[in-house]
Amino acid sequence: MTSDDPVRRGGREAQRRRTRKAIVDAAIRLSADGATPSIDEIAADADVSRRTIYTYFPTLDHLLIDATLGAFNEPPIEEVLADPALADDPAARVVALIRAMLQHSSQSLPLGRRLIRLTVDPPVNDAQEPDVPRRSPRRVIWLERACEPLRGTLSEESFRRLISALTVVGGWEAQITLRDVLGLDPQAEEEAITWAARVLVEAAITEHDHQQ
Repeated sequence: MTSDDPVRRGGREAQRRRTRKAIVDAAIRLSADGATPSIDEIAADADVSRRTIYTYFPTLDHLLIDATLGAFNEPPIEEVLADPALADDPAARVVALIRAMLQHSSQSLPLGRRLIRLTVDPPVNDAQEPDVPRRSPRRVIWLERACEPLRGTLSEESFRRLISALTVVGGWEAQITLRDVLGLDPQAEEEAITWAARVLVEAAITEHDHQQ
């Protein structure tokens, strides 16, 4: 088995996600009382080194924004993804997921704008590993879980293309475009994003059916 083996790469990526989540969870716990934890405190709570934290987060501000966003979003999203009524309906799962992501938009979007600025033009840090994503993979993970009913139906290539397309329409970038360019209010913004997401899921299913 070579170092480029897909199974091994998948294992490394899963470990990176677990490490990043441990760091973010530690920051959430330590920030719960309103205090601002230090990098050393977060490292100790997550049982990682300072260097490891800087591998994933160039600055403390970056980490704390990510942690705050996770605290906003994860409870309602976990509830949606666990809803048995949506278990076999990928389009409904994706729409419900996006609505949950938009639920705290008034608080999360300003933080999202700040995080985008930090990741588009981040400060240089010698500890940063260039092959590690600077943005949280949280959105991709949620979308993959929402589309889980399609894993046994779509090819891997079609599934990955669907997730990529949904990542474009289901995030801050889409919200910023709809608000800043078109001037949409939050309700119209939600209608546009959820419509686009539903169309993408239904198009992937239709394309698969036509290929059979």
